[in-house]
Amino acid sequence: MSTGTHAQPSTLSPLERQSVLRTLKSPRLLKTEVLGGLVVALALIPEAIAFSIIAGVDPRIGLFASFTMAVSISFFGGRPAMISAATGAIALVIAPLVASHGTDYFIGAVIMAGIFQVILAVLGVAKLMRFIPRQVMVGFVNALAILIFMSQVPELLGVPWLVYPLVALGLLIVFGLPKLTTAVPAPLVAIVVLTLITAIASLAVPTVGDKGALPESLPTLLIPDLPWTPETVQVIFPYALAMAFVGLLESLMTAKLVDDVTDTHSNKTRESWGQGLANIITGFFGGMGGCAMIGQTMINVKVSGSRTRISTFLAGTFLLILVVVLGDLVAVIPMAALVAVMIFVSIATFDWHSIKPSTLRIMPKSETTVMLITVVFTVATHNLAIGVAAGVLTAMVLFANRVAHLVTVERSIEEHFDEKIAKYVVNGELFFASSNDLYSQFNYAEDPEHVVIDLHNSHLWDASTIAALDSVTDKYEKYGKNVSVEGLNQASLKMRERLGGKLGGGH
Repeated sequence: MSTGTHAQPSTLSPLERQSVLRTLKSPRLLKTEVLGGLVVALALIPEAIAFSIIAGVDPRIGLFASFTMAVSISFFGGRPAMISAATGAIALVIAPLVASHGTDYFIGAVIMAGIFQVILAVLGVAKLMRFIPRQVMVGFVNALAILIFMSQVPELLGVPWLVYPLVALGLLIVFGLPKLTTAVPAPLVAIVVLTLITAIASLAVPTVGDKGALPESLPTLLIPDLPWTPETVQVIFPYALAMAFVGLLESLMTAKLVDDVTDTHSNKTRESWGQGLANIITGFFGGMGGCAMIGQTMINVKVSGSRTRISTFLAGTFLLILVVVLGDLVAVIPMAALVAVMIFVSIATFDWHSIKPSTLRIMPKSETTVMLITVVFTVATHNLAIGVAAGVLTAMVLFANRVAHLVTVERSIEEHFDEKIAKYVVNGELFFASSNDLYSQFNYAEDPEHVVIDLHNSHLWDASTIAALDSVTDKYEKYGKNVSVEGLNQASLKMRERLGGKLGGGH
């Protein structure tokens, strides 16, 4: 099993180029993967339980989902070292269906969502990632960092005062230990140290066990008890489709983030259908489904230094062992330790460079606006899909507005054989935003009988431009003047021949 990355010798470190096989042969690299998987597993437990509560299902459903998602995606996914598990985004989407129709309908929606994701992968949805601007990506990262931090705030409210010094100690360890040694992941040390302190001193603070009951048996294969009728499909279809889109968007955005962090390339199409297969498998094991988790992924990749599928596989495996075999031990881990780890992750994830005054001074206001819109919508809705969609839409509108102002029309009067000709030279890309003002750029009444519109320096991109050009020629014809359009490139000429005079517009 390879890492699925395409090495770029000029940018990749030797560690990042290791395959699973080479990692298995190297005790040093294997230790990194094992410890990374263990830390991630510990961090997954409280979040899986919390997301189960949000979705309105038994905590075991979230824990089993995290196990099956992580193990499945370690084989099928396209982004090595990325962690997939039960997530808050999926919980929010699916919660209304659980409340209205129960768990079986919910499991059916998970399976259908996985099928949709496989179909979307085949249709090439991953290719749409190239249309997401960099500032939307920056906003996505910053919003996720804020959401990770906000998710820890409830753990700091209405709790014994001892929680606060424990969290402070945990933060001191995760920030300070890497400056002394990186032999062991600092989050793991923080969890062990704080657990020993609370256990030895018998401190009465919230623990993982307070979040909910941990499972005592392995997940089993099941078929949801559903009447597979058109009515049932009609009920679960919108939830499954929403889950598929939200899951893919979060997974592909996270994959791109890991690509940037590790300077490696990943197969986004494979990641898309891998997420689908993982959700299908999870559904048939009674899990709540999920997608990539940026917090746990950053723990694995950025904090622990993991680079292969081994860490992802072990995260799921350790999770199952911890909750089923070592449940009593895991239950006494203080939430303060995990809160400290997640706060550290949120701080490490946030792109602080993006809000530096020096950066904001040189960054175009439109770019900053796109980033802020993405952050605001994501944080306000707790829905990454809405935030990213708002950011992309804002970027498109601002880009169209900016490009529209780059179109110019230059008029000149030329004489040919004692005959005056009005010549208009159009410069710039003509599409719906820039061509709307084209109609008003001509002197219809004042121009001589012959008019030439020169489009050598332009390109016709859409039907709106063809309609605008038709309106211009129609207006001149009403004045009894002859218009010729010249300089069209091959693509523009074909479009005008196909659509010219057939759009039914006019002024």
